[in-house]
Amino acid sequence: MEHLTANIRGIDVSYMIANPNGHETVVLLHGFTGSLMTWNEVIEHLPTDIRIIAVDLTGHGKSSVRIPVERYQMEEQVEDLKSLFDYLNLTSFTLIGYSMGGRIALGFACTYPHQLSKLLLESASPGIEDSKDRLLRIKADEQLAMKIENEGLVAFVDFWEEIPLFRSQNQLSDEKKMAIRIERLDQDAIGLATSLRGIGTGQQPSLWMQLPELPMPVVCITGEYDEKFKNIATRMSSLLKNGQHLEVLGVGHAIHVENPVQFATIIKEQVIDGI
Repeated sequence: MEHLTANIRGIDVSYMIANPNGHETVVLLHGFTGSLMTWNEVIEHLPTDIRIIAVDLTGHGKSSVRIPVERYQMEEQVEDLKSLFDYLNLTSFTLIGYSMGGRIALGFACTYPHQLSKLLLESASPGIEDSKDRLLRIKADEQLAMKIENEGLVAFVDFWEEIPLFRSQNQLSDEKKMAIRIERLDQDAIGLATSLRGIGTGQQPSLWMQLPELPMPVVCITGEYDEKFKNIATRMSSLLKNGQHLEVLGVGHAIHVENPVQFATIIKEQVIDGI
């Protein structure tokens, strides 16, 4: 796998390409505290005729971190992705996003709908509709950002590992849990704090009203144990013109981590078998 960096609109965007001669193209966007490395096991189980491009989102991995918070906002990250995709000559491809990456993927789909052949959203949300709820989430994310800055990355990762959203990951092997922890600890504290302030769920615009306008097939994927996002996905799929909700048994929020073989199978079925 080739690990590359491109200067996009004045910032560095890190990305990786696997199977560069593949006939179908898939772009992968990771979640908060993650990086393009989170997709390694999934990629190992995908056929070589799928070209895979994984991106380090702003503030994560090897992409730029110390840039103004405004550059982390949804509109800016969408434009950065658009510029990267133009740089890579991508015209029709499948975009896949997990959690935060799913929110950004949906933002891209709403802005540039005709560039995508299909959209796969793993444990993702269109944002918060109610303005009061949105303000509460902004305050909560600010408190979390301050926790990262005041207590440091190790203390934050200790806390983050124990939140209910990731409880199902307790069933993973010690080796896999350590790999997840190392990836989180490899992040930059400033990048994570600024990401919460710029692209947290409360900060992003609500995209619920735009769902019925999306022309491409959209597949919402959630885990059996992730009740909150199962409910969100059920509602999302009912609003989409061409929406589908897939539930993966025996896993929680991070399906691609907890069952990478099944997640790779879903990608293959949607990208290759679904043509």
